[in-house]
Amino acid sequence: MIISSLSFLLFMFPPQIAENTMGVSNNDIILQNIEVDQYSLPYLDPLFLDEDKIHSLMDRLEKAIYKAPINAHISANGHIIPEKLGETLDRKQFQSLFREHFYSNTNSNFEVPKKPLYPKVDRGLLGEISTKQLGTYTTFFRKSNLERTHNIKLASEAINNYVLFPGEIFSFNEIVGERTKERGYKRAPVIVRGELAEDIGGGICQVSSTLFNAVDLKGIQIVERYAHSRKVPYVPTGRDATVSWWGPDFVFKNMYNEPILIRSFSANGTMRVSVYSSDTAEYFTGSS
Repeated sequence: MIISSLSFLLFMFPPQIAENTMGVSNNDIILQNIEVDQYSLPYLDPLFLDEDKIHSLMDRLEKAIYKAPINAHISANGHIIPEKLGETLDRKQFQSLFREHFYSNTNSNFEVPKKPLYPKVDRGLLGEISTKQLGTYTTFFRKSNLERTHNIKLASEAINNYVLFPGEIFSFNEIVGERTKERGYKRAPVIVRGELAEDIGGGICQVSSTLFNAVDLKGIQIVERYAHSRKVPYVPTGRDATVSWWGPDFVFKNMYNEPILIRSFSANGTMRVSVYSSDTAEYFTGSS
């Protein structure tokens, strides 16, 4: 769909109508020259542009155009799935074109310019950092507990294929997100103040604990970790990492000179996390 009355949509209709109308368009957006003329300051010389109005227009165009890039990732069968470029409004070029049309006598239209958004992880990088296994750890659970098994699978998928660059921090709560019914998590057994109870997201701590044991390496700095108030059955005493959305988090920092790749797998009562990097990965001490 080509939007030919953009300013009318943006400023004559309620905002939600304009956003929905623009959001369904997968084609280029064309701005007519007659619309450009409507962005002069009211009651003043038409040679002056209303900057606030232009920035508001750019914000709405950006919202309509924006498409997030997608990182390359490794499929369940071990194949590298290529990255996908995103796109957004090219604000600098748009302002240049807008002013050119505003101050000229041309009657031509112009296409709203876009620019690509590149993902952090492309297939080349992913191929390099998936060659050397730095660490791995496996835990086990009863797959007959369907709710807990489901929660473990969801959290495992959330951290799978995550790439942590040198010096970056990994926060389990930030990456996995809040464990809610709306996000697919179910009620399952959890430990609360030393007592066994049921809550949304029960079983998540097995994922964070498995992850902790996999990343407990010389090149990984553990920033934040808390133990359960009672022993858990899936890891040895003192080797657990409890997490909750409004409470403890599990946080670590990549101290290697190369990015690390986290691969996580959960099926048939087995939870496994492996950490990979390139052949040139070394622990960076910060000294020359």
